[in-house]
Amino acid sequence: MSASTLLPASTPPAIVIMGVSGSGKSTVGAALAERLGVAFRDADEFHPEANVAKMSAGIPLTDDDRWPWLDAIGGALAEAGREGRGIVVGCSALRRIYRDRLRAAAGRPLVFVHLVSGHATLAKRMLTRKGHFMPASLLDSQLATLEPPTPDEGAISVSNEQPVDKVVEAVLRHLPERDPARAAE
Repeated sequence: MSASTLLPASTPPAIVIMGVSGSGKSTVGAALAERLGVAFRDADEFHPEANVAKMSAGIPLTDDDRWPWLDAIGGALAEAGREGRGIVVGCSALRRIYRDRLRAAAGRPLVFVHLVSGHATLAKRMLTRKGHFMPASLLDSQLATLEPPTPDEGAISVSNEQPVDKVVEAVLRHLPERDPARAAE
């Protein structure tokens, strides 16, 4: 399944920018949403206070912690679809079961964009960002949990070891149906 079969030109985009903490989901997601002229939502805003407190204390979330959070994100994706709006969401979606849960809750086709960066880059970003509840001490836990998307998921994988505008361009190149001139390719 390719991204083009997931996002026909007549359908407002529903894109999930995924990856571990520090991969640039918020930065790339906001820039991509701006380019597409759609809303951006950060999955962090859907976490209940108990999840934020756990992560702030350096305690990894369990699946039981994640299910309501993923359902809330899926609900926002579904609502945008019902209203005929496109949306980009930055969400870790580290395991396939989480991506499947998002797909089910959204009730609409989703395109996952997996941002890939090296450990050193991720650690540096996490250590230098200000005001975020996720400590760098959880990076290894996130990397251990990560199940990169498999080919049958039709996800787009992009290196985020380049400037944001280049990352956005790489994503857009994999969404040819958004550009009528590329649709015939």
